[in-house]
Order: sequence, then structure tokens, then C-alpha cells
Amino acid sequence: MLGIEKKIIIAIDGHSSCGKSTVAREIARKLNYIFIDTGAMYRAVTLYCLRNHIVVNGFVDTEALIANLDKIKVYFKNNPDTRHNDIWLNGENVEEEIRLLEVSQSVSPVAAVAQVRHLLVSLQQEMGKMKGIVMDGRDIGTVVFPEAELKIFMTALPDVRAQRRFDELTAKGEEVSYEEIRSNILERDRYDESREQSPLRRADDAIILDNSYMTREEQLQFLLNLVAKIEN
Repeated sequence: MLGIEKKIIIAIDGHSSCGKSTVAREIARKLNYIFIDTGAMYRAVTLYCLRNHIVVNGFVDTEALIANLDKIKVYFKNNPDTRHNDIWLNGENVEEEIRLLEVSQSVSPVAAVAQVRHLLVSLQQEMGKMKGIVMDGRDIGTVVFPEAELKIFMTALPDVRAQRRFDELTAKGEEVSYEEIRSNILERDRYDESREQSPLRRADDAIILDNSYMTREEQLQFLLNLVAKIEN
């Protein structure tokens, strides 16, 4: 386990399905930092919308969503079995359910609603006040923590991301098609990069990490080397 005396904020942004959460979780464990998966927070809100028919066939009833925001409580809670922080929605552990393709297909339009982003960004900023965190998402280095000491922008080729996602879902027993997943990834990229509220973009001082042909170990070492430079 590693650790640096001066606790910092590590912001990891990037495209969907490029392994941000996996790498962020591993670097947090190495540094004895807290990992916060902001994408899980938006997915939990999306799951609420799907369950309550606020999102139907990819279309968001924005007025209904805004009216329901005070009924949506999302937070992280440590899972003693996995030693990960799982996402909870209104008292229920939804860590597994939020990863389903149905949620992935609807999360971008939900995340684009200004009131949703304002609510979750304020929660994320509160979580990071004590520093010593690794946070991943779409707008961490540009909106949530523009003052973060280390900013990473992760990406990978669409075909590579689609194959990784396909392998992940089929390993869980889901019946999905590669083309459907690839189409969803391209659509999410388009939506994330073109939305009015906090569009996905690389912060000017963010370091690009293209992991198309990198192993997890290589990615982790890449980040550890960057942290070491800050330490020194």
C-alpha cells in the first residue's frame, strides 16, 4: 500500500466504458484513498427514473424528474464482502442493477438535466472537502474539482470499449449483442460531448491516458508514476 503525506484529489474523466472506475478504484486502494464513482450516482438516478416511468424508451420526462429529485437519495456504503463502496438508492444496494444495459442506454439524457447535475455535483464536492480521494466521471476535472492536483482524461477506441463491455456483460449472463453495445457507446459519446450542461471535454491541464492497448497493470503504473512526481 502506498500513500503520500500531502493528500490530493485525483480527477479521472473520459469516455464511457474505457475502464475509468476500475483504474480509479485500484489507484485509490494503492494510495489508501477514498474512491468515488460519480457515474454510479447518475446511474442510480437513472434507475429510479426507469422504475418510476420517468424515462420511457430513452425519453426523459424532465418535469417529473425535477419534481422527484427530493425523493431520490443516493449515497455510498462500504461492502464488507468486496471492500468496495457500493452505491445505494433509497436504502437499497443497487450496485449490480445500475450496470445493466437498460440503464446504460438512458443515463446520458438523465445526466444532461441541469437540476440533476447541480444536485450530484454539490454532493461530490462535499465528499472531496477532506481530499485524499479519487473521483471518476465526465466533468470532474472541469466542473466538480477544477483545482484537482492531478487530472486524467481516459479514452480508448470505440471498438475496444465495445468489446470490453460485451465481455463484461456476457460474463454476467446477460444476452446482449456487440453491435448494440457499440451503438450505445457511440451514442453516449455524442450525447456527452454535445450536451449543454457540463459537456465531456478534456481539461486543459489533464493528462491523456489512451488505454486501448494497455493492461490494467500498465495503466496503474502510469498513474502511480504521475502521483510520485507530485509527491516529489
